Amino acid sequence: MRRAFFLAAGLLAVSGGVFSAVSAVERRPQVPGGKQLPGIEKRTAQRKSTDLDRVLNAENEGRKLHVAPVVDDLAFLRRVTVDLIGRIPKAEEIEEYLALPDAERRASMVDKLLADERFADRWTVFFGDMLRLRSQADGGAALTAYVHRAIAEGVPFDVMCRQLLSANGKAGKVPEVGFVLNDGADPMALAAASAQVFMGIRISCAQCHDHPFDVWKREQFYGLAAYFGKTRRVESYLTKAIYTTESDQTVVLWPPEGKAAEEDRKPMQPTFPFALESESPMPEHVARFVALRKAAEEKLAQDSEPKEASVDDLLSDAGDKVQKRLGSDGEESFDVAGEAKREARNLKVDQDLYRASQLRRELSELITSPRNRYFSRSLVNRLWADLLGRGFVEPIDDFSDHNPPSHPRTLDFLADEFVASGFDLRAAVKLIVTSDAYQRGHLEGEEIDETARREAEEAFVAAPTRRMLSEAMFDSMVLAGHLFNPKYPAGENVKTVRAVVQVPVKRDGIAGKLGGKDGKAMAGMQAGAKPMVQTGYDLESAIEVDFDKLLTEEEEAPEVDKMTAVSQEELEAQMMTNERDMRYLERVVETEIDDNPVFTSAMRMAAPALPNHFLRVFGQPSRDSLGEHRDPSPSMRQALMMLNGRLTHEASRVGKFEPMFKLVAGKNADLAAAVALAYREILTREPSAEETADALAIIGDAESPREGMADLRWALFNCHEFRFLP
Repeated sequence: MRRAFFLAAGLLAVSGGVFSAVSAVERRPQVPGGKQLPGIEKRTAQRKSTDLDRVLNAENEGRKLHVAPVVDDLAFLRRVTVDLIGRIPKAEEIEEYLALPDAERRASMVDKLLADERFADRWTVFFGDMLRLRSQADGGAALTAYVHRAIAEGVPFDVMCRQLLSANGKAGKVPEVGFVLNDGADPMALAAASAQVFMGIRISCAQCHDHPFDVWKREQFYGLAAYFGKTRRVESYLTKAIYTTESDQTVVLWPPEGKAAEEDRKPMQPTFPFALESESPMPEHVARFVALRKAAEEKLAQDSEPKEASVDDLLSDAGDKVQKRLGSDGEESFDVAGEAKREARNLKVDQDLYRASQLRRELSELITSPRNRYFSRSLVNRLWADLLGRGFVEPIDDFSDHNPPSHPRTLDFLADEFVASGFDLRAAVKLIVTSDAYQRGHLEGEEIDETARREAEEAFVAAPTRRMLSEAMFDSMVLAGHLFNPKYPAGENVKTVRAVVQVPVKRDGIAGKLGGKDGKAMAGMQAGAKPMVQTGYDLESAIEVDFDKLLTEEEEAPEVDKMTAVSQEELEAQMMTNERDMRYLERVVETEIDDNPVFTSAMRMAAPALPNHFLRVFGQPSRDSLGEHRDPSPSMRQALMMLNGRLTHEASRVGKFEPMFKLVAGKNADLAAAVALAYREILTREPSAEETADALAIIGDAESPREGMADLRWALFNCHEFRFLP
């Protein structure tokens, strides 16, 4: 694919590792000095400000700020679609959106996106960062699937968090237990994590000494850790199953080790050091919460009331039961072994094995209480930062008297509404994205200096520059490049690749033949030996996780059911492997492949990705430690990956199965229409007349219209406008 035109024309410039494109791929016109340009709808005056905006505006009153107007309809569509479902809009979605009445357009789109299946995918990424979900950790994959299902089904945030904090059981079988296993059931680590993750309080410093910059004391930290003091991580010697349970004794003692004689150290009493709101008088938002939950409980009780059974119903039920015990010939046929096994399972053996934690249940109730302002404020601060580029409190998990929020009344308003909604994630997101604060544009122009721009962004009256999440950018490229499904006929892209493979070899010789015609990959290689390609080109592939399958597989029987007696000799034989008889040799082989790539959604990949993967290069955190957040800074590595990466290359090429093909290579080719489609699919807008002319010149200068369109799409993917939100 030819790229010389782009460099020779001077359309691409490298600055700090990030590429900016001008001319044919210029960014959408910005609003200098906060003034509206002709053609942009004056929605600020037309739209009724929300209560949220009124509170925010009141806190900004008296400040001399440059206020950016609300963005136009297509910019809003792109922004809210990326933020809510993690990808740019499809071309047909743009048409449907623009066909809606002006007054209903934005609200209707928000409701549609909140109900989209991908909403759960995108916000699982949000909670994945927050909860440090790791697919390879004990129970990590099942925990991620549990969070995904909770979001999809609208489980209230407080309910989900109580389960994470209090559950005991086997990793995988009880998915919520993955949260405790993530920190190895270590009481000290769990105390720090529960405070920082769920309440935004960094209390970990107090583990070793009184906090030097905050109010927290070491004794308070130990009191919090004592809630986890009886929890144990257990690994079965025989089955290698990992689970958590409760012991009778706590490992959290006071005074700390080294501060007193061992015999003088006593079990620490659990204490919750964070103040809750008073119950009398009950705060208005708490009263609304209580009324909402009471109504939900009454409806549930009404729906679950048993109906009075008639005599006919009872007789019918009895007939069904009798029929199940009869064979095909009508003779009585009891499945004694099957019934015995079912009865054994009904003994609930695992209830004794996985003892419930009363202390952690108590802690979960305190943390998620509607009267715990830390809990509600922490979550809405994270949501606000995710959707508007910065939080009221920064860093987002550092609530402290020494780090007050920039807009305390707005933060409290959001937190109170979140509680009153029953801790409904979708309600909180909707409240934010329908506000003027969320919909404001950027401030750009020579008359706006950096200080004024920063003040406006910190006051939330102008949008900061915000790059897509790495997962959203990945999926947007796959979508715009039509790579979720094959886009070429079979056999069109056959090519020969060289690969380094590891071949199992017995100590006394090679297991299988390696020879063959023309040095091609041999059928004689042992089954299961897969090519291990040693290249830095494909850094976008990853394992896809089936969330539904993880949670719908048939439950396993308790471990006691599976235990069988074996002799010592049999046990030793089971533990032996033939690894000592095998070694591996590397061989370079050539293989013919049909290169018709299909990419999976980044939202469903095992996380975190490998360090050199596309997602990590563009900011996905390792999720190893508390306080680790996404890195939005640009780098040369990002630029090179966009220039030379396989995803960009494959997304740019025009396949025969995508709509673009008939516009550039069909009998009724229409290059102007092809350019317009490229801009809609990649940048969510129509090209200007100048951009269309430049694009047609690029296509005309190529060896073929198909190659020229690939060059244009490559340029569009590499411009700022694609990667950054409008």
